[in-house]
Amino acid sequence: MSAQPDGPFGPLIPMPELTPDALRAAVARIAPSRVPALTQHLFEATTNAQQTQSLAPLRAFIHSWAVFVAIERHPQRAARLRELEQLVDAGTQDPTEAITEIRRIREAAEAEAGL
Repeated sequence: MSAQPDGPFGPLIPMPELTPDALRAAVARIAPSRVPALTQHLFEATTNAQQTQSLAPLRAFIHSWAVFVAIERHPQRAARLRELEQLVDAGTQDPTEAITEIRRIREAAEAEAGL
C-alpha cells in the first residue's frame, strides 16, 4: 500500500494493492456497509470472466473499486463528490460545473490508484 498526503491529516488508509482481497480489506475499513456490494460485484465479474473467457470483467471490477477506495480514503473528497452528485441529481441548476468537478475528482482518484 502507498500513502499519499492529504493535508495535515493524511488519508484514512494507505492506497491498497489492486487485488480483490486488498480492495475488500480497504473497503471493510473505510466503508464497511459497501462490502456486500463489492462481494456481489466480484462474484458477477468472476462469473462473467469465466463465461466470456475474458479478463475484462475482472479489470472493470478492479478499476471500479480502486477508484472508490481512492476517493473514500479522503473523507473531504468523498463528501464533496456526494455533494456534487446530489446537485446533479436534483436537476435544479445547470450541472456543467458540477460534472466537470466530478470528472476531476474521478481522474485524480484514477491517477492515485495507478490506473
